[in-house]
Amino acid sequence: MPKPQPPVQKNETVEVTFEDLTHEGNGVGKIDGYPLFVPYGLPGEKAEVKVVKVKKNFGFGKLIKATEPSEHRVEPPCPVYYQCGGCQLQHMSYQMQLDMKQKQVQDAMKKIGHLEHVPVHPVMGMEDPWRYRNKVQIPVGQDGDGLKAGFYQKRSHNIIDMDQCIIQDEHNDRMVEAVRRIAEKHGISAYDEESHRGTIRHIMSRTGQATGEIMVVIVTKTKKLPHQEEIINEIVETFPNVKSIVHNVNNKRTNVILGEQTNVIYGDKYIHDKIGDVEFKISPKSFYQVNPVQTKTLYDQALKYADLKGHETVVDAYCGIGTISLFLAQQAKQVYGVEIIADAVNDAKKNAKHNHIENAEFVVGEAENVFPWWKDQGLRPDVVVVDPPRKGCDENLLNAMIEVKPEKIVYVSCNPSTLARDLRILEDGGYETQEVQPVDMFPQTSHVECVTWLKRK
Repeated sequence: MPKPQPPVQKNETVEVTFEDLTHEGNGVGKIDGYPLFVPYGLPGEKAEVKVVKVKKNFGFGKLIKATEPSEHRVEPPCPVYYQCGGCQLQHMSYQMQLDMKQKQVQDAMKKIGHLEHVPVHPVMGMEDPWRYRNKVQIPVGQDGDGLKAGFYQKRSHNIIDMDQCIIQDEHNDRMVEAVRRIAEKHGISAYDEESHRGTIRHIMSRTGQATGEIMVVIVTKTKKLPHQEEIINEIVETFPNVKSIVHNVNNKRTNVILGEQTNVIYGDKYIHDKIGDVEFKISPKSFYQVNPVQTKTLYDQALKYADLKGHETVVDAYCGIGTISLFLAQQAKQVYGVEIIADAVNDAKKNAKHNHIENAEFVVGEAENVFPWWKDQGLRPDVVVVDPPRKGCDENLLNAMIEVKPEKIVYVSCNPSTLARDLRILEDGGYETQEVQPVDMFPQTSHVECVTWLKRK
């Protein structure tokens, strides 16, 4: 018996009504039950769509025009939004973005974690969901008109030249443009991925939003930064609040932005920023949340869920430069942080000292290995806080937490899918998930952060 063929063909134009959104924000329309995934489509809209790819069970389309647009469709304020790969949701109202992210978390809880009973609260959004990012890393390229700097086009390494990015802090925009202009003036070439030739690869700018301090990092393939003194003088003359200029060398064929060699060529090794009452030193390679306003919201929620009374021992796994640890230490008896990156642990120790916090200790290592060692030493934490990367917690760490039996686990996550998977393991190990609070750390993009708490049965 012949297999049924998809009801559409490549390059065919079809009419669809969008029923849903994927977790990336693409519209989902169906033709005779066959799903078509279409970027920029919104639920409830009727649209004309060109079929661009046909697979056995689903296809992809390109939106030609919304014939009956959704009331939530808005005009993206960014002139290069439809070319650039940085944002995915500028075409939808902010309320719809928040609703979509709540549903994304609910779906993950239900389908992956089988946790239908766990309440997922409405997403905590921003009053002003623009200009929030305190760090930008921009690739540099070259064409007939000279150096260009901008984000990559969707699914490519073509650079979309841009003067500004409206989710970035304006200081970062101006810094990138100034460095690009100064480098071009001095005839410095852009690095070319294919030939592995050229000089300047990336421009990075970090801003302390509470302090106004700025760090500029210029990444080159070459060990020397050409015209170094002229570049320093011109940057500092134009931007007196630049506290640090760093030259980073990356001579490998790689997509990783920063290389191993970092030289401070002007000013300090760190800039400072504050979240609440805690001040942090931020080095070029520090992991520091890119949205300080929502970081405060996120950490306040984590503290609320930890519900510390002052007598507790707390473990912070994946502690980074100590951001959550130092918040916890203000309300706990003792905090132990563990992190695999040695530089981050050094920064965490310095941040504790800088803030006169004496009840926080930090160790280098993989949390899944350090945790059992702590257990063997007799450490019995009352609360464990985890904030893992997108891949979620290592299974050995989850098992170690289940063995140590803290009364409460607070899980901060940037990926609802791995969060739901890990919650299922913890539930099967004797914990009950109480509630999930999503926080919109990255407006205009499809990413969502969550804070969850579990208590031991």
